[in-house]
Amino acid sequence: MDFKLEVVVLPVSDVDRAKAFYQKAGFREDVDYVATDGFRVVHVTPPGSASSIIIGNGVTDAAPGSVQGVHLVVDDVVAARAELIARGVEVSEVFHDAGGVFHHAGTRDRVDGPQPERRSYGSFASFSDPDGNGFVLQEVTVRQPGRITEVRYGSVAEVEQALRDAAIAHGRHEAELGHEDPDWPTWYAGHMARAAGLDS
Repeated sequence: MDFKLEVVVLPVSDVDRAKAFYQKAGFREDVDYVATDGFRVVHVTPPGSASSIIIGNGVTDAAPGSVQGVHLVVDDVVAARAELIARGVEVSEVFHDAGGVFHHAGTRDRVDGPQPERRSYGSFASFSDPDGNGFVLQEVTVRQPGRITEVRYGSVAEVEQALRDAAIAHGRHEAELGHEDPDWPTWYAGHMARAAGLDS
């Protein structure tokens, strides 16, 4: 039996303001349901994520802004930070932890810059929504063994996005090679598997 994390519910004080923020950050709006009694559910999904976020009225009793440490995994934390900043989101500088494993709560033991060897799981950046719910970008390029054994895509759109991401990465790869890569299908397959967390 699989137990897949599907939704994180975030408490917000102003649903429209929060929704606008997440749309600005590039999250896809999936649902905006309003009932006659004021109950409201807004469902948004980060780019490429299988898990989503719900905000709304009457969806949680938690205090607005009280959720911290929601991690968004990215292939390149420097590029992801730049993309969010270009969208108008305020993001911390990239950092790693002095202990070299996972980051401490708050800003304790933060060291400026990516993890020196750019080890997977070791580089971060943080941002908050308008209420103060806290997010962390975490760079993961190689998954620990045993995490994922197969790659599944939930929709044609997800396959398309994976192919587009692979095409961009392959363009950088060919630029480094200095010539066209005749074995690009193998490279694409390996990149897509790694991006999905499968050891290739």
